[in-house]
Amino acid sequence: MSYLTIYKAGSRPAQRANPDYFTGTVWLEPVIDAPGPARISAAKVIFEPGARTNWHTHPYGQTLQVLTGAGYVQVEGQERLDILPGDTVWIPPHVKHWHGARADSVMIHLALQEKEGGSAAEWLEPVSDAQYKAG
Repeated sequence: MSYLTIYKAGSRPAQRANPDYFTGTVWLEPVIDAPGPARISAAKVIFEPGARTNWHTHPYGQTLQVLTGAGYVQVEGQERLDILPGDTVWIPPHVKHWHGARADSVMIHLALQEKEGGSAAEWLEPVSDAQYKAG
């Protein structure tokens, strides 16, 4: 009996992200969607220039690790912040936010979050072009 699961590189290719939850072109490359009782899910997220998430929250918060490119993250009611390679962002539970690439750059980040009731996020309305550009 094996206690490990190994996903070989390239065995789970990136897939286009659900356009109901993203603006622009975004690709998701799965890292882990652990079986219960574990709750962790993680993905490498590739944002083409100007692409972004909708506003959303996470039941247990979210950690973002920027791998390459340049992007933004914003909490509702606060100013938009720049994020760059090597930056790690912690978003607390139930905090409404969005993240994505700058208009002139691809951005790739690792997104880690925990699921509650099978869901890791509550997806809300899109980030308007005006909100995105407002900075």
